[in-house]
Parts: sequence; C-alpha cells; structure tokens
Amino acid sequence: MIPIAKIIYRPRIEGRKNVPLEGPVILASNHLSFIDSIIIPVLAPRRVQFLAKSAYFEGTGIKGWFSRIFFTSIGAVGVRRGAGAAAQEALDQGKQILEGGNAFAIYPEGTRSLDGRLYKGRTGVAWLALTTGATVVPVGLIGTNKMLPIGAKVPRLKRVTLRFGEPIDVSAHGPATSGKARRLATDEIMAAIHALSEQELAHEYNESPPADVIEKVRRAVWRRERF
Repeated sequence: MIPIAKIIYRPRIEGRKNVPLEGPVILASNHLSFIDSIIIPVLAPRRVQFLAKSAYFEGTGIKGWFSRIFFTSIGAVGVRRGAGAAAQEALDQGKQILEGGNAFAIYPEGTRSLDGRLYKGRTGVAWLALTTGATVVPVGLIGTNKMLPIGAKVPRLKRVTLRFGEPIDVSAHGPATSGKARRLATDEIMAAIHALSEQELAHEYNESPPADVIEKVRRAVWRRERF
C-alpha cells in the first residue's frame, strides 16, 4: 500500500540522512494539513510516534476498528486534547516515548495553520528536548495543504515536499526549568522550520479566540503557570 502511494504521489524527500537512526529524536514540524501526521511517519527513515486525539481510538463498529488499526500502525498514540492538565499529559506521553529511545513527532504551532502562515512555536517542544536530552530535527512540509485541504476527505494528486533539516542541540540555552531557555530553544527550532518550509511568518500564536470569559481566564492561568 505504502509503495503504491509513493509511486502515485511521488513525494520529494530531502535530508533523510539528517535523521539519526537510533536514540531519542524529536521531529519538530510545521503543520498545514491532517495528512501531515501520515506523511511524516510513512516517509521518515525510522519508526516515528506522534500524539493523536483519543477519539481515533475510541470508535465502535467496523469504522472504529479500522481507525484504531490504522492509527496504531503509523505510530499514533491517543491523547486528550486541551490546555492545562491535558496539555501536560500530552507532554508527559511524549517524554515517555523519547525516554524509550524512540522518535517522536510534534507540531510546535499546536494546531494546523488555516492560512498557510507559520505561527509562533509553543515551548512544549523545548521542554521535551531539554528534559530528555533528545536531538531535535526540524521538518518542513510543503504542499500538504493542497494535497488534502481543510474539509477534504480524499487526497488530491498533488506533489508534496518533506524536508528534514540538520539536527539541533538546544542544551546550550539552559535547563528545562528556565522559561527563558525554553523560549530561546523554541525560537531556534522555529527559525529552522521556517528556513525549510519557506512560509510567511505570522508572529503570533495560532489559536481560536476564547469562547467565553471562563475560557479566557483559563488560558491566562495556564500561560502564567506554564511559562
């Protein structure tokens, strides 16, 4: 199935040699489409795990069974989405994967870019790297939003490019307990992703407006405690 897909879609893959084949590695990528989470594990030179919403593993019937089998086969790990405790749970799961010597993919922007711009990175990626000592490999995806636009269910015959950048050691920025170190490390990672993806920079976080006052306060508290 995968070889046939490669023949049909003919993806361009650059920098595969930049991905260490052993040891803990964080693949930090831009995020343009749902299909990013399929393309990275399928085209990476080693098995890659990533977090996916728990709903993909909780369905019933034949559809639910197929969903579980498919996402498990490409390295997905189910996790609750959200801020606060849910976000920390996701980071803890990523930490456990890396401490097992595995490769872990993450989107520092937090969610898909709806306008194609590259948004400011959240510092969870730096926390993971500084806590586990994992090498960070920046990843640039180009054209995945044209292959599978928002709302589309079937990939279009569009050629995409996947670029693996040179490994980054962020340990020089300081310990994971330092907010400044996490911010500087994240900015370095995002600069490398930008060089690979060639996207326009948004200079802001990618998130939907808070639905109400309670959500606004919750986000403010989370940021103060986290950073």
